[in-house]
Amino acid sequence: MMATLSLEPAGRSCWDEPLSIAVRGLAPDQPVTLRAALRDEKGALFRAHARYRADPHGELDLARAPALGGSFAGLEPMGLLWAMEPDRPFWRLIKRDVQTPFVVELEVLDGHEPDGGRLLARAVHERHFMAPGVRRVPVREGRVRATLFLPPEPGPYPGIVDLFGVGGGLLEYRASLLAGRGFAVLALAYYNYDDLPKSMEAMHMEYFEEAVDYLLSHPEVKGPGIGILGISKGGELGLAMASFLKGIKAAVFINGSAVAVGNTINYKDETIPPVSHLRDQIKVTKDGLLDVVEGLQSPLVETKSVIPVERSDTTFLFLVGQDDHNWKSEFYANEISKRLQAHGKEKPQVILYPEGGHYIEPPYFPLYKAGMHVLVGTNIIFGGEPKPHAMAQVDAWQQLQTFFHKHLGSKN
Repeated sequence: MMATLSLEPAGRSCWDEPLSIAVRGLAPDQPVTLRAALRDEKGALFRAHARYRADPHGELDLARAPALGGSFAGLEPMGLLWAMEPDRPFWRLIKRDVQTPFVVELEVLDGHEPDGGRLLARAVHERHFMAPGVRRVPVREGRVRATLFLPPEPGPYPGIVDLFGVGGGLLEYRASLLAGRGFAVLALAYYNYDDLPKSMEAMHMEYFEEAVDYLLSHPEVKGPGIGILGISKGGELGLAMASFLKGIKAAVFINGSAVAVGNTINYKDETIPPVSHLRDQIKVTKDGLLDVVEGLQSPLVETKSVIPVERSDTTFLFLVGQDDHNWKSEFYANEISKRLQAHGKEKPQVILYPEGGHYIEPPYFPLYKAGMHVLVGTNIIFGGEPKPHAMAQVDAWQQLQTFFHKHLGSKN
């Protein structure tokens, strides 16, 4: 009897959807190894494997059978995706063209040798970043350079501006996935893209104001306010948007900052200078990587660099990886919370993820524990442990959608 590898949904699914993986037609209690692999758009190979044992009926369901070792252990139905590691050191899995899927190859091998067993079954599965019918609209409106993602049916929908970090350019994969969940999402570039500035020396809030106005005036966006979703530098800039600009009702920040870092923040006649770097506080790990988590002056010392969040009437949610080594995200979230409350504002929600790292992505992206930091100019440690970080990503994805639906509403 031939073994078969079955996946549900079959053939294709969205990247943020769980995948059911099962094997049938094995011998009773047969030891097998499952392998998963995908290539990114730059040709880098990501792989994971795990050892399993079939049940007395010759079946194996990853939702019920614990992995006996390999890239992960225990009951981890999605471990073959989140535990993937690149064949290139310090390489991050990023989806650059959301109109094409990542193609995942899954294999079942006889025995517990990841490279030695006979191939028993194989399947290919497409993991898409645009749900069927999601609309992708490139935006060049005034100075705004962005892509708007709209759900399949006509709106209006709750609107969100989506901001990424210091890598620059225009990343669309989070916005495209959220559009499949009922949001109108503007993936916004702010430097090093198209005709935008090539460097980040100054961030002018007027640019972001233009983007907010564009989204609010769109016929398929439900008012009267919109949301902001920002990670890392995007969290810092999103906090400045919520502090200076009108029309922002709800904001979710993933490992953001409370201060201007590496550039001034300007709005009209106001300027927030960047916080000082404490180069003597940067450590080198035993692996030769920089640990920069102590490398920025405290906002308690350099108050002029603090973003004036107390001006905001936005409702906030902070998602924090407690093992973030990029900067002190937990400290920043707590300081923002104290500042808001000291000025009579609502206490924001802060969700802490023990052993979560800096890059809390949509579900099932592999942990990016260390790699190139554009501003530092070399590889640094970003933190996180694979399994708790993977759990954090699944939870954070649900939390931010629930939060936005609560404060922005759903489709009219």
